[in-house]
Order: sequence, then C-alpha cells, then structure tokens
Amino acid sequence: MEQNSATGGTTGTGSLPARVRARLPELRETEARVARVVLDQGAALVHLSVSDVAALAGTASSTVVRTCQRLGFRGFQELKIEAARHTAPPPPPPVDEPAAHALAATLHASRDALDGVAATLDPAALTAAAEALHSASRVVVVAAGLSGAVALDAAYRLRALGCTVDAPPDPLTAQLAAAQLPPDGVLLAISHTGATRTTVDAARRARQAGATVVTVTSYARSPLSETSGHVLVAGGQDLVFGLETSASRIAHLAAVDALTHLLMGLRPETARRHLDLSADITADHAY
Repeated sequence: MEQNSATGGTTGTGSLPARVRARLPELRETEARVARVVLDQGAALVHLSVSDVAALAGTASSTVVRTCQRLGFRGFQELKIEAARHTAPPPPPPVDEPAAHALAATLHASRDALDGVAATLDPAALTAAAEALHSASRVVVVAAGLSGAVALDAAYRLRALGCTVDAPPDPLTAQLAAAQLPPDGVLLAISHTGATRTTVDAARRARQAGATVVTVTSYARSPLSETSGHVLVAGGQDLVFGLETSASRIAHLAAVDALTHLLMGLRPETARRHLDLSADITADHAY
C-alpha cells in the first residue's frame, strides 16, 4: 500500500488562509465554524482570545483548541502568531470602471493563490510524485471541465521530457486508459474540488490496476485524495458563480511547473534530448 503524502501538518511560511481552506473539508461541523471565524477575522485574530473565537463560532473553547491542532498548530496561541505574521496584500483599489475593477480583483486573487501554494504544497509529496513519474513506463493524465486545460499543459510538458503520455479527451476513454495502466504506470489526476466523479472513477480504476495515482487538487481531503498515493495540494480557492476561478488553475499550473522542474533534474540527459526535439519541431512550425 502506498503512503498518502499530502500537505504536512507543520507550520511554516505562506498564506494562513490558504492552509485553512485546504483543511476545511476534513473538519467536523463545529470545527469548520471555528475555521470560518479564523478566515473571517484574518489579521484581527491576534486581538481575540480563545473564548472570543469560541463565542463567535458558537462552540466551546476546547473545540477551538482542537480545531487549531487539526489545522496543524500546537494550539490557539501558535495560530495567533501565524496570523500576526501573515500580511495579506492590499485589496484592489476602488475604481469606477467595471473592467478595471474586474481585472484588479482577478490579479489580486491570482497573487493570493500563488502565495498560498508555498503553504499548502508539501515538498516531500512533490518529490515523491516526481520520482514516480520518472520511473513510470506510462503516464495517463485525466481531468474534467476547467481542469482540462491544466491536464493538457501537464501532458505536453511530460511528453516533452520524454515520458510516454496519454491524455484521453473523454471520461470513458480515460477510465479505459486508467484501467489498462501497468503496475509501474502513473495516473496524474487534476481536479479543483477532488470530487469530480469521472476523475475519481479513473483514479480508482488506476489504483485497482496497481498503478500509482498522483493528484493535483485544491483541498487536502476529498474522494480523489483518498484514492491517491501522492497528493499535491495547491490552492483552496472558492468558486465564483459556480465556476472555479482562474486563480485555482494558476496555482495548479505552478504545481505542474514545479513537478516538471524536479523531473528534469531526475533525468537530465533524457530531458535534454527530448527538449531539443521539441524545440526543433516548434521551430519547423514557426514563421
């Protein structure tokens, strides 16, 4: 049985809100209320006591402490210290022009997402995922909806580094390809929520075949992460109008870039040979 290497539980530098959002799905109802208070209060949390937070969340002080521990802190005081260290970028300046406001808000969300990647993406999980891809005889990349663009980018990059890659365009073919993976194969699944049924089903098929499952997602606990051997948590951005924001895809693209960068270091000669071939082909198709 493979070790599920998701984001670690230790504190460190990065975005506190991103870390809290990534852990929300695994919390109980009362703990989730505490986590929401942490998100709502932001830097103002340093002025509150554990009893204040308990009152705002409608729960007991012991639940606040337990929630802090579930989020990876030793207790409430350590969480407050982390909140004091976290300085969020200023919100977009108020503008009268709707287009300018939309652009400023989008760029603000993207910067926040990238800042959060350092807090949620576990280097050990990233290293293990790169090693799995390096030794894989075949890689299948699956995704659905808006995550499909990230999957295509990942498939292209892996192919350009010499991996044998398949990126099925429809869910039935994806499941068939996943089920046909050999034990030394890898399924790379990309999903914002980690709860898209077709992507989870493909991951389960690959796991049943004995292949390794690597996941890029925004949440540490989900049906997809439970099926995966290596979970790369990058983001935790909320949905807007029922759609994941571009910020979550930017975070996932950053995770894929880091993954391929590590892979290049594991296979320098193979990577250079295939990158040169990719450059030649690109040059042939450019004016």
